[in-house]
Amino acid sequence: MRKSISSMYFTATALVLVASILVMGCVQAYLFRNYFTEDRREALLDVVQVTTSQVAHGGQLAQLLRDNPELLEQAQKSVSLISRTTSSMVLITDAAGKVQLCSEGEDCRHIGRTLSARVLGEASSAKYFGVDSLDGVFDGQFYTAVSPITGQDNSLQGYVVAASSAQSMSTFLGDMISSFILSAGLMLLVASVLSVALTTRLTRPLRRIAEAARRFGGGDFSERVPVEGADEVAQLAATFNTMARNLEAIDTSRSSFMGNIAHELRTPMTSVKGFIDGMLDGTIPPSMHQHYLNLVSQEVGRLARLVQNMLDITKLEAGEYQVHAQSYDVWETITSVVFAAEKRIEEGKVTIQGLAPARTMVWADPDLVHQVVQNLVDNALKFTPEGGVIRFGVQRLGPDVSITVWNSGEGISEDALPFVFERFYKEDKSRGLNPGGSGLGLHICKVLVTLSGGKIWVTSQQGQWCQFTFTLPATP
Repeated sequence: MRKSISSMYFTATALVLVASILVMGCVQAYLFRNYFTEDRREALLDVVQVTTSQVAHGGQLAQLLRDNPELLEQAQKSVSLISRTTSSMVLITDAAGKVQLCSEGEDCRHIGRTLSARVLGEASSAKYFGVDSLDGVFDGQFYTAVSPITGQDNSLQGYVVAASSAQSMSTFLGDMISSFILSAGLMLLVASVLSVALTTRLTRPLRRIAEAARRFGGGDFSERVPVEGADEVAQLAATFNTMARNLEAIDTSRSSFMGNIAHELRTPMTSVKGFIDGMLDGTIPPSMHQHYLNLVSQEVGRLARLVQNMLDITKLEAGEYQVHAQSYDVWETITSVVFAAEKRIEEGKVTIQGLAPARTMVWADPDLVHQVVQNLVDNALKFTPEGGVIRFGVQRLGPDVSITVWNSGEGISEDALPFVFERFYKEDKSRGLNPGGSGLGLHICKVLVTLSGGKIWVTSQQGQWCQFTFTLPATP
């Protein structure tokens, strides 16, 4: 059976309270018992001392008990007075430990009873104190103090016994236990109310989070949890909301990504199917087959590049690509890319500027940098008008090397600048010259530059120019 946080919290609170009350009760009982016993010890020893001074008569206790009835009567009165004054019982024994005089009178049941050898032995060497029946002298448990009485020649004359019932201690402990039980009941009642209130307040946001999580499982990422206060539960709710926003953004991005993929794949496939169907049904005459086959080849190449770009992005973002950084001259990459695009440059009558290699060493993976430069140069050639200019620049800036690719042309609008590195993003105004692009090249550039430990950004003046800049770590 699954337990809720409320029941577990209440159980734990109740157990802690009960255990605390039991421990506190045991400690209090032990302390009170010790205090009560010590108080009785001091009081009874004082009674013994006072009785000895009042009835011993210079150490002639044996003669008092044997030959002097008047002194015996006077001693009986003194003992009875001391007993009433101190709320205790006083006994006087002879040297053999037999009770001869009791504060309760001549008919007292204690007269004639004898102290045990154990008690006499302990009392002879020092004053005796204990909680017992003095081995049968009393009918129950008594606090007892026994002290010897000696004569002028230090001879043993007898013993003085002072006692008080231990029943008062039992009564006190019983009352204390009753009070503790009542207090424990009240504390448990108050703790129950507080624990229900606190756990309700504590678990309310948790239940909301659980409900929101269930909705997430059903595909609804718009749910949010109210954040109340600044405690750990509020931090959990805030973290949950952040996670919800990220999941919603990822879900939106995924939906957009799938839509873009479908659109990018459908367009060239539709064109290829249309061209082939036209040739098959005779709509396109045989004299035009070669022209349309070239178009089909271009569209198939576009599909191949799109699929390859998607595979590259998947590998890069999954962290499967291993960077093999080394120290090399970045101009080697730039010149090789420009020479490879020589035919396109000549066909577009594009002027190349800034291509003045000066040894500039970077610490990066040559293959990654080559793909970045190739994508940027390809992008520049697409959007540079006939007779335009493409300019390169390389500059050492502290621990980094900055590489720029500038081209004349329509540029990019200010509103579109923050989005040019997103997947499948295209801006119709500035990219209308080449609608066949997939919108993945610049995103791949950003991933590759980040993987190389650099940054990439774009600046532009719409209608005049556009410049992409990225940095790489310089060789130490």
